[in-house]
Amino acid sequence: MNTNQWQTYLVTAAGRSAGRTTPDVVAAALDAGIDAVQLRDKGTSARERYETGRRLRELTAEAGVPLIVNDRIDLAAAVDADGVHLGQSDLPVEVARDRLGESATVGVSTSTADEAREAAAAGADYLGVGAVYATTSKDVPDDRNGIGTDRIAAVADAVDVPVIGIGGIDASNAASVVEAGATGVAVLSAITAAEDPAEATAEVGEAVADV
Repeated sequence: MNTNQWQTYLVTAAGRSAGRTTPDVVAAALDAGIDAVQLRDKGTSARERYETGRRLRELTAEAGVPLIVNDRIDLAAAVDADGVHLGQSDLPVEVARDRLGESATVGVSTSTADEAREAAAAGADYLGVGAVYATTSKDVPDDRNGIGTDRIAAVADAVDVPVIGIGGIDASNAASVVEAGATGVAVLSAITAAEDPAEATAEVGEAVADV
């Protein structure tokens, strides 16, 4: 799977979706051209995430868009996702490959160049780097005060795998993240909490398309 083409990446957050279901938000984002979807939905039960994941698999498969599951290798396998995204305290990349197969896409959260080099050496297909900007979300990795775009540039210079910036990103600042060296941006609240998730997705896509 070519993660170099992931300019816009939706990370689901059921608690921030303004009363909508996660499948409703994802369907709107898919209609507006999102490049990848990660099922996260922290705070929901494993069973709830499984049921949501089954529906997201249907939606993403129909749209030809990859589905990634956060943290849970077992859940990724259960819903036939395209891969898994691992944090620094999660199981290693090689375990994910062993359980999901060599063709699975495996991403890793990092916030420093050293972490990025280690993840790339372990075989990560892409890196989620952040939080780039200050955020109140608990759904993003590490420093919620924001590591800034200079760190994005340092990480991008340190590795050859795609870098996806995450944390506090919306249409107003997404271009700066890509200009710093990221392949694309992962967005949570700016899409899930938007009055019109499809419009918000399109605005982020337009912001990064011509960088």
